[in-house]
Amino acid sequence: TSARHVAPGKLRGVDSEGMLCGASEIDLEDQIDGLLELPHDAPIGQDIRDYLQLDDRVIDISITPNRGDCFSVRGIARELAVINQMTYQPPHIQPIEPQHQDQLAIEVQTDAVPRYLGCIIKQVDAKAATPSWMQRALMRSGLRPHSILVDITNYVMLELGQPLHAFDLAQIQGHIIVRSAQSGETLTLLNEQQVTLQHDVTVIADEVKVLAIGGIMGGLESSISETTQDIFLESAFFDPLAIAGRARRFGLHTDASQRFERGVDFELPLLALQRACQFIAQYANGQIGNISQYEATARLPQRMPIQLTAQQVDDLLGFHIEARFIVDTLTRLECQVDDKGDHWAVTPPSHRYDLNIYQDLIEEIARIYGYNNIPIRMPNMPIELRAEPDQSEQGQLRQVLATLGYQEAISFSFVDEKIQRALNPKQRPLTLANPISSELGVMRSSLISSLIPSLQHNLNRQQERVRLFELGLRFVSQDESSDVTLDNLQQIATLALIATGNFYPEQWNASDRSMDFYDLKGDIEHILQFAQLQAQFRSIEKPWLHPGQSADIYVNGQSIGYCGSLHPALSQQLDLNTTWVAELDLDQVLRPLQYRFTEISRFPIVRRDIAVIIDDRIKFAQIEQTIQREAGQWLVNYWLFDVYTGENITSGHRSLAFALQFQHPERTLEEAEIKNVFDRIIHSLQSNYNAKLRDS
Repeated sequence: TSARHVAPGKLRGVDSEGMLCGASEIDLEDQIDGLLELPHDAPIGQDIRDYLQLDDRVIDISITPNRGDCFSVRGIARELAVINQMTYQPPHIQPIEPQHQDQLAIEVQTDAVPRYLGCIIKQVDAKAATPSWMQRALMRSGLRPHSILVDITNYVMLELGQPLHAFDLAQIQGHIIVRSAQSGETLTLLNEQQVTLQHDVTVIADEVKVLAIGGIMGGLESSISETTQDIFLESAFFDPLAIAGRARRFGLHTDASQRFERGVDFELPLLALQRACQFIAQYANGQIGNISQYEATARLPQRMPIQLTAQQVDDLLGFHIEARFIVDTLTRLECQVDDKGDHWAVTPPSHRYDLNIYQDLIEEIARIYGYNNIPIRMPNMPIELRAEPDQSEQGQLRQVLATLGYQEAISFSFVDEKIQRALNPKQRPLTLANPISSELGVMRSSLISSLIPSLQHNLNRQQERVRLFELGLRFVSQDESSDVTLDNLQQIATLALIATGNFYPEQWNASDRSMDFYDLKGDIEHILQFAQLQAQFRSIEKPWLHPGQSADIYVNGQSIGYCGSLHPALSQQLDLNTTWVAELDLDQVLRPLQYRFTEISRFPIVRRDIAVIIDDRIKFAQIEQTIQREAGQWLVNYWLFDVYTGENITSGHRSLAFALQFQHPERTLEEAEIKNVFDRIIHSLQSNYNAKLRDS
């Protein structure tokens, strides 16, 4: 406790030489509502820190999740002794001679509890005062003293690392049954919270009811009170996997679950039970009975020898450590080290779950040796640089999309099954075994199922124009006709777009215009231009797309994605206006780039325009391919600048006008050459598509 200096002064005009305060005002446990009263024999003038034994040190230690053995004073002392090459003195614990023969039978019906011990203690003085030294230890460890029995179990847990639990024997009907909960069973916990249990929760029960959630918290009905006379004291080893996540499911985080989740020494339950019995006999006058024990040795954690060589240590750490230090360190860590001549067989102790492979042992050796003592040397890395093709990067792609007005969304890889099934009702997605919520229960087979909730979220907050993109994985079956399973799972990196509302943001110099298919197509062409790709768009039919406003995207004859409008029925179901979506194979967009450098021609460009009347069933891509093929290598640019239907145009036909630019890299093109190319283009359009030149 930090010192607070009180100097003489005036308070409301009256001389004051000091002040009175309550316990909480000097960071002590407030046992009464009022001033802190000292005994009459308290020596005047003695330092209050000495009198109340406050002059100690409280050390906060952060424990990594893999070191459950350090959640106790014993574990920390053991660790410090190894680091500082000292010996540590564990508490002296001896079995107590039983004073009666009463026992409770123990029946274990689950593999989650391979070791369970219990002891009946009679004639306990539940009103006995907890020793002051034990109260101080609990308070300075962050626990508030309760009663003698609770304080003893808490103290043993802090001292040795083994959680214990005491039941009121009068509330137990029949024998102890350790089992899985029956779905729908309820229990009122010590904190008066009523919980509904599921089948994967381990419980301690009697022949009639549930008494406690194993390894997490006891029930209120069987808890000890001031009227308790006989108790059943439990000490058990719970499989960490049977405890992990269960406490959080009920909104709990207890000292017991914190330790059992990380792994408690499976050899500790008997020692901790004997320690608690010592204290109960000494401070609560309890009469100790025989210890009942259940043990399934085959299901206890197995500590198998790990083969380790000095060469492995040197190779992994990059410098030489003496064999004597290696053996001494592992021995002080309480490993069993057997010298086999060319290697050591190292068996980790029961409290070290994190030592499983030889690299774990080398990590311990380096840690005890001291990371700061490891010499700093540059590694010997012969590097041979090889030529790698330039490749477009995700960062550049994000900039392109941001320039087009899209904002990035980052979503979970799991989505609502309802949305996923609405997009593709013919295929069942991969279901999660333990989803974090019902709305995130399946792996997405389309990024659109992630973007739709984001779109809805924005629209519900008066954002009428929304344009989002996401880069991520989708999880599909290798065979599109079958459901997604772990056996046929395929992960595909994907770029997805979703947009709704006006094409332009609200502004004074452009009128409002709803986004249409050609706006989406233009955005995709802009993206593919960044990737140096030229695409063709072919109409498709997908169950979640508008049949007349959707297209497959092809590059070099291979489909790399699709684009289009959500099907009107689906949009109505999702309460959306017209919504445009697209998905592209990201590996195709971010492919290696091929650069070809040519000298800029010094000769003039020649432009010629051509307008043809053609059947409107003929696709633009077919006409485009014909022009490219017949124009040859001198064609440097072309574009469609007019589409006309109406007067003087036969029904079922349309007029298309193209601008073509020609340029030769080494000379000026002559009119005869341009005419020859033009004649080839016109002849091919006429013969293949029955096109006619438009005169005016």
